[in-house]
Amino acid sequence: MSVRKRTWRDRKGRQHEKWMVHVKYTHPNGRQQVIRKVSPVNSRRGAERYEREIREALLSGTYGKESTIAAELEGERDAPTLEVFAREFMESYARVNNKPSSVRSKEKILRVHLVPFFGAMPLDEIGSRQIERYKAGKLESGLHRKTINNHLTVLRRMLTLADEWGVIQGVPRIRWLKAGKPEIRFLGFEEADRLLGSSKVEPMWHTMILVALRTGLRLGELMALQWKDVDLQRAQLRVRRSVTDGIIGTPKSGKARDLPLTPSVVRALRKHRHRQGPWVFCQEDGTLLTDGQCKCPLYRAYDRAGIKRQGWHVLRHSFASHLVMRGVALKVVQELLGHSTIEMTMRYAHLSPSTLQQAVQELELPRC
Repeated sequence: MSVRKRTWRDRKGRQHEKWMVHVKYTHPNGRQQVIRKVSPVNSRRGAERYEREIREALLSGTYGKESTIAAELEGERDAPTLEVFAREFMESYARVNNKPSSVRSKEKILRVHLVPFFGAMPLDEIGSRQIERYKAGKLESGLHRKTINNHLTVLRRMLTLADEWGVIQGVPRIRWLKAGKPEIRFLGFEEADRLLGSSKVEPMWHTMILVALRTGLRLGELMALQWKDVDLQRAQLRVRRSVTDGIIGTPKSGKARDLPLTPSVVRALRKHRHRQGPWVFCQEDGTLLTDGQCKCPLYRAYDRAGIKRQGWHVLRHSFASHLVMRGVALKVVQELLGHSTIEMTMRYAHLSPSTLQQAVQELELPRC
């Protein structure tokens, strides 16, 4: 493949990179033609595909003439359409830098929302006006403001990447919609006790629910927990990995964390100890659980307890909420949950009214 990456710095010292295609072709009559072009998709894979299409056009005699390839690759517009760039974005960026769950989310946002609206537009023609029209249409269709902001986040990431790769010059301004904070659902202390009591008829699931309520582990972290990560003597475990769609990776924050275990969790794990394989919670043959297999047992426990059905993540919210309501500092809760920023943990701050009362009472204390 005759492709190469050209790197240079502009007058302000900023580095730029472009993938170039160099094709040397000999026509049947002996005439040689040399073609040097900038790839419309600024990556090695995009440049290799561009070179193949140029060679095919040369062989068929359509290069430089009015044709599909001329219109798509060498038309008047230098920037590719959003639909074309979206494929490169997913293959070269999203799948490399994002977790599988994030990749699935981006794929759905592109397929269902962004591509149907912006797909035929060249990237350099997507401006603030078009983005405002998109927002207005989605609001009219009944989508939540937070959902629309998620779409805009993907769009901005694509346009920023296109700017970094030299596909476009500059990124349009995006105004985010004002969205209210989502309500956090969690179980009260009495509801959590009822759920634990109702789950005892299924011992493994009872233990898994107990661990979730007492450690705040995400479902993927529970499924990926191994016995070597659990130290029952020291009453602690280490969260090293998470699983999504059967793919094992790092926890959401990208970092491992250590968690202390309550006496009830230590007793339950000792009783649950098995020799079916490395996974603490697993299928009968010792293989990994799936999201689908974990849903129904939790629903059955909710039904027996007379509580509305909710997902596993509510148990994580319950863990954090119970800590805050008992006066645990938000910074400590952040460490236990594995949040990368305190802003995520601040969602639970309203559950600690005593902290606000204590702060106001400081005004009445005598001065030194």
